Amino acid sequence: MSRYSRSLLLSALLAFSTLVTGLGTSCSAPLGGGTAAPSDPYWLQIIKHQGTSAFNSNSTYQVFRDVKDFGAKGDGIADDTAAINSAMSSGGRCGGGSCNSSTSVTYLVSSAIDTYYYTQIIGDAKKPPTLLASSSFNGFAVIDADPYIPNGWGAQWFSNQDNLCAIFSPPAIRSIRNLIIDLRQIPASTSAIGLHWQVSQATSLINIVVEMSTASNNNHQGMFMENGSGGFMGDIIFNGGKYGIQVGNQQFTVRNLTVNNAATAVAGIWNWGFTFQGVTINNCQVGFDLATGGTTISNQTVGSEAIIDAVVTNTPIFVRSSVASKGQLAGSLVLNNIKLSNVPTAVGVVGGTTVLAGGTTTIASWGQGNVYSGTSGSKNFTQGNIVSANKPSVLLDSAGRIFGKAHPQYASYATGQFISVKSQGAKGDGHTDDTAAIQNVLNEYAGCKIIFFDSGTYHVTNTITIPAGTQIVGEAWSVIMAGGSAFSDQNNPRAVIQAGAANSQGVLEISDMVFTTTGPAPGAVMIEWNVHDPSGQQAAAGMWDSHISCGNEHAVFTMSSGSVNTACQAAFLGIYLTSGSSAYLEGTWVWTADHDLDTSGSSDISILLSHGPVWLIGTSEHAALYQYSLTETPYYQPSPAAPAPYSTAASYSDPTFSKSINMAWGMYIQTSSNIIIFGAGFYSFFQDYSQNCLTTNTCQVQIFNIDSASNVIAYSVSTVATTYQLSVLQNGVIHSSDNPDGFQETFTAWSK
Repeated sequence: MSRYSRSLLLSALLAFSTLVTGLGTSCSAPLGGGTAAPSDPYWLQIIKHQGTSAFNSNSTYQVFRDVKDFGAKGDGIADDTAAINSAMSSGGRCGGGSCNSSTSVTYLVSSAIDTYYYTQIIGDAKKPPTLLASSSFNGFAVIDADPYIPNGWGAQWFSNQDNLCAIFSPPAIRSIRNLIIDLRQIPASTSAIGLHWQVSQATSLINIVVEMSTASNNNHQGMFMENGSGGFMGDIIFNGGKYGIQVGNQQFTVRNLTVNNAATAVAGIWNWGFTFQGVTINNCQVGFDLATGGTTISNQTVGSEAIIDAVVTNTPIFVRSSVASKGQLAGSLVLNNIKLSNVPTAVGVVGGTTVLAGGTTTIASWGQGNVYSGTSGSKNFTQGNIVSANKPSVLLDSAGRIFGKAHPQYASYATGQFISVKSQGAKGDGHTDDTAAIQNVLNEYAGCKIIFFDSGTYHVTNTITIPAGTQIVGEAWSVIMAGGSAFSDQNNPRAVIQAGAANSQGVLEISDMVFTTTGPAPGAVMIEWNVHDPSGQQAAAGMWDSHISCGNEHAVFTMSSGSVNTACQAAFLGIYLTSGSSAYLEGTWVWTADHDLDTSGSSDISILLSHGPVWLIGTSEHAALYQYSLTETPYYQPSPAAPAPYSTAASYSDPTFSKSINMAWGMYIQTSSNIIIFGAGFYSFFQDYSQNCLTTNTCQVQIFNIDSASNVIAYSVSTVATTYQLSVLQNGVIHSSDNPDGFQETFTAWSK
C-alpha cells in the first residue's frame, strides 16, 4: 500500500473531494446530462452492435443477443424459457458441465435460465423487464448460475472456486442487471428460488428485484448461495419470502441490500467473511439468522459477519446466532452504525437468550469476538462496544453513511451521445495494434461523448491516456490487452492505462472493461490512476465491474520449483493510485492467474505480478510482493522467495524482505492515516505448491503488516494458514492459534 494513502475504506468504498476536465477536439463543452426522451429505448438496445470475440475460431460468433431475436415474446403469456436459454447457449458456449433487452415487458418462464461463463444478462435500465415464473415452474431457480447435473450425485456445471475463468480469456465474469424476478404465481407452499447464485470472483448482481409470496410459512426465497469464492452484489431488493437471501460462500461484499416482509431477511449458512454495507430491513421476523459455533475445518459455519450502516424497522430480532458464544469465539460479529426502530432484540441466540437489547436506538460500534490493540498479542473476548472508527466526512453521504455509487448505466442518455471505437477505426481483433485508434478517439471525443468499446480484444503497445472528463463503457467486458517492448522493463515501468494526467480533476468513469497483458510484460503498470473527483461530486472518478487479469491472455509459462522464469512476469503493478488522486472502485477484481483451466486437471501455473494494487471494493490474488483485501498469496512461494523474480522499487514504497519474510504480503500499510478496514481476508494455501502446511498454519509466517506511524482500525479480518494474522513493524502480534473459526482464523477488531 502506498505511503500516500490518506482516507481509505475497504470492502465498502472511498470517495474524496474539484472541475477541470480534458475535452476532446470534437466539442467545446462537456457532454452534460442525457438527452433521451422517457419514451426512447435504452441506448444499449439500439446502438450498433459490432462486438466480436477476438480468439473465437467462429468468425460469426454473436456477442450481443436480444432474446426477442431468438423468439421470446415478452407478453407474459407465451412460455419464453426455450428462447431465453437459446440466446444464452447458442454458438457452442461453455456450459452444461462440459468445460473446466429492451422495453418493459414480462417473460414467462417455466424452467430455469442457466447462465454460462462470460455472460451479462442486462435488462432495460429505464424499465426493467420481468421474468415471471409460471405456476407450474419446474427448476432449481429462475436464474441458475451453477446448475446441478442431473443424476450427477451433486456435481455441478462449474467447480466452486473456478467459477471464474478460463486461462486464455479474461475472467469469465458474469453479471445480471436490471431485472425483476417474480415468483408469486408459484404456490406459496412450493419451494421456489429466484436466483441460484453460487459464483466466484468478478461476478455481480446490480439493480435486481425479486418478488415473492408474503403468505405465512411460505417456501419462497430470493437467493440461494451454498458455495463459491465471491464476489460483489449491490442495489438489490427482495420482497416477501421465507428468506430474502440464504447464503454460504468464502467471502462476499454486499452493498445496498433491502429486504421487506420476509420471514428472515438474511440466512447465513457459512462463510469466512461477509461484509454488508448499507442494509435496509422492514417488517421481517429476523434480520440476520446465522449458523454459528463451528470452529474447526470439519464444522464450518458463519465465521465473520460485518454489518455497516443498517436501518432495521419493525423486526423482532436483528441478529440471531444458532448457538451461544459462551465466552469464546464462535463466529465473529461486527455491527457499525445500526439504526433500529421497534426492534426488541438487537442480538440474540436461538432459544430466546438476548445478548444485546434493542428497541428504537442506534448501535455505534458493537462486536462479538476477540479484540486486540497495539502490539499486545493478548486477546480480549468481547460481547459489547468496541472501538469506533472516526470516519472522515469525505467518505460519508448526507445521512452519515458510507457513500456508495451505483454502476453507471447512462439510462437517460440517447444513442447519439455515444461514440463507438470500432466505428472510429479500432479493430478489437486481438492482433491489430489499436493504440493509435483508441488514443485518437479519446483525443477527439473525451468529455464530448461516452466512449463505447464494442466487445473485442484491443491490442495496445503503448500507454493509453484517458483525460479527466472521460466516460468509458465496455460491452460484455471489452478487453484492452497490452504487450510489446514498451512494457518489457521492470526497471522502467510504464502505464498501460493512464487515468487522468498528473494532478488532474474531473469526472472519469470506467465500467465493464478488462485490462490484461499478453505474454511477459514485467514493466506494465496496468492502471496509473491520477484523477481526483471534482469538489462536491463524490465518486465522480471511479471504476465499476472492471477488472485486471494478468497472466491468462493467450500465453502461459511455467516455472519449475525454485527457478525464476522471466517469461512468467505478467505485469509490474495492478493499480497505482498516485498521491493526488481519489477513486471509487466497486466490483473491481485484480487477479493473477494461478490455474490453467483450459486443460484437464487444471494444473498449477506460475504467473508473477509485482507491486499489488492499493485500494478497493473488490479483490486481488497472487501478486508477488503485496496485495490487498480478500487475497491469496502466490502458490509457488517461497520457492523462489519474494521479491524474486522482481526487485523492490523505493519509488513505489515497496516493502522489504528477508530470510524470515520471504512471501508476499497480503496487506502492507506504511505512513498512512484514516485507514478503516471492514471485512478482509488474507489466505496462504501453499508452500511451493504443497498444501502440507495447511493443517499447521505454517504456509506463511506473516501476511498483514502495519508500520508504527500509521493510523489503522481493522474489523472482521480472517486469515488462512498463516502463523500471525497481523504484524506491526514486521513483528507478529495476533497469533492465529488464538482465533480458530472454522477453516479460517478471525479476529474481530484491532486498533492502535
